[in-house]
Amino acid sequence: MTVMETPDRIHLRDHVVAADIGAFQSERGNPQRLRFNLTVELHDQPTGRDDQVDSVLSYDVLTRAVSVALADQRYNLVETLAEKIASEVLAHPAAARIEVCVEKLDRGPGALGITISRNAGLVAAEKPKPPVTVLLWTAPAAIPGGAVVIVPDAPRLPLPEGGDSRRIALLALDQAAWALAGKLGLEVVESRTEMDDAIISGRPVVWAPTRLAVDMDGTDADPLVLTGWLAERLGAGNIEIALPDDAPLPDAPQDCRARISRAAGPES
Repeated sequence: MTVMETPDRIHLRDHVVAADIGAFQSERGNPQRLRFNLTVELHDQPTGRDDQVDSVLSYDVLTRAVSVALADQRYNLVETLAEKIASEVLAHPAAARIEVCVEKLDRGPGALGITISRNAGLVAAEKPKPPVTVLLWTAPAAIPGGAVVIVPDAPRLPLPEGGDSRRIALLALDQAAWALAGKLGLEVVESRTEMDDAIISGRPVVWAPTRLAVDMDGTDADPLVLTGWLAERLGAGNIEIALPDDAPLPDAPQDCRARISRAAGPES
């Protein structure tokens, strides 16, 4: 007899947000409280034992789905809002099934709402990727607007000899990332989850590459190679390289399809 394991689930409970919603004229222009409860079944048992955030579906995916859905349009029906939230979450490859409950808290003596259940593959979950620029920082430059992931240059210091030279070089880039982020007043990101959150929010960040790149065979620790590698994985259409005035623009990294351009000089 085969014992079937119950799929792992993550959930968001009692998330209350005020929004302008409703089909009645009396509801227009009068924000009311909405309560959201989401439960997501996962495709596979997550490898949470390694305690790595990229191994699991982040709870931020659930709260962000609510925020994105509410920002997309004004809704007449909570049913339409629930469908939008389900679509947003099921766009994540780890999500197999979702139950979404949306309730109005200010329209009666109790909570009025709907609960829907949707499976991945049965919902139009396709959504465009937010645009992002990858910037290789080898000289002072102006940071472009919107979502930007900055890759630090290799430190101009001798690295320790012996051991795993590639890992040592990556760790040196992590140190350079933290130093650069402090100088620019920006956040450091190490995981893909942190990076995706920054991209969706449209804010610039500095990438410390060891965590994502250390186990990728064939990926050199050279900053330009890492810039191309990251651009491909993010679907970035543009790579900017901050260079000294007399330095030529390098060729695009191998297998990188993004457009390469020189970054603008620092703002005066």
